[in-house]
Amino acid sequence: MIRTLLAAAVFLAMAGTSTVMAQTVSETQALAVMSDKELMKLPAKKVFGGQKEPTANLKSRAIGSYARGCMAGGKALEVDGPAWQVMRLSRNRNWGHPDMVALVERLAVEAKQKDGWNGLLVGDLAQPRGGPMLSGHASHQIGLDADIWLTPMPDRTLSKKEREEIKAKLVVKDRKRIDPDVWTEAHARLIKRAASYPEVSRIFVHPPIKAELCKWAKNDKNKAWLAKVRPYFGHNWHFHIRINCPADSPGCKNQPTPSPNDGTGCGDELAYWLGDKPWPKPEKPEAKPQKPAKPAPPLTLAALPAECRAVVTAE
Repeated sequence: MIRTLLAAAVFLAMAGTSTVMAQTVSETQALAVMSDKELMKLPAKKVFGGQKEPTANLKSRAIGSYARGCMAGGKALEVDGPAWQVMRLSRNRNWGHPDMVALVERLAVEAKQKDGWNGLLVGDLAQPRGGPMLSGHASHQIGLDADIWLTPMPDRTLSKKEREEIKAKLVVKDRKRIDPDVWTEAHARLIKRAASYPEVSRIFVHPPIKAELCKWAKNDKNKAWLAKVRPYFGHNWHFHIRINCPADSPGCKNQPTPSPNDGTGCGDELAYWLGDKPWPKPEKPEAKPQKPAKPAPPLTLAALPAECRAVVTAE
């Protein structure tokens, strides 16, 4: 009977139904007593999106791949630091693997000391236990991704309200051109510093930003960092840092090492993004209207690594 009540409670809570039953048990307690068969059917984004705290008794690990996995032993990036402030606090997405958190802290301090960057405004890292999110990113699931605003931190501490409402400045005019009134050399130095850390595997930026970095680094003797900076739409107000799998995470899957044809990614690969074809691939015009496609079923816990069950049920 208790098991049935707990299972019902978690379903009601996930559906957004406010009941006494749903309020009397924690989500982890409810999930812990469900059978594997019941648990594996739950929508993964609702299960992980409902977690408010990290696992307390599991060692830090990134589990699975960047877009299909979870995180044990997550650490919070402090909301305010000596050279950073976390934005959009209501999302509770300032969690990451300790290596990711340490890298953001290091980047913030070093960029302020050496690159003329006043401090970082930090966007999303991951949820307390990683996993798929209720909205937004497809990745950011294993605590090894972080979004950094391309708007410098102001010289004062922002209020919670401001952190929810302030909008980042676009640094591009359109899909092909940087905005010279916004973009500065300090932006380039910041991104180069992030890409130069050996543990960083990728930096995603909007294509005009990549093109501008290619011009800026033309006389750079060591362009290895530039190969890590990859053009991808949607990164016109922030850049995305992704690090390699940590040594403590054998179940983590790295992305392949970037190997652009010309060693920098400033050639044919960039030319595609700066061309006239629609992103990310050409769209085929329809001869006549068609019925809307049936939406794909939600990703369930069964689609994630088996270790993620222990992550969502741990206290």
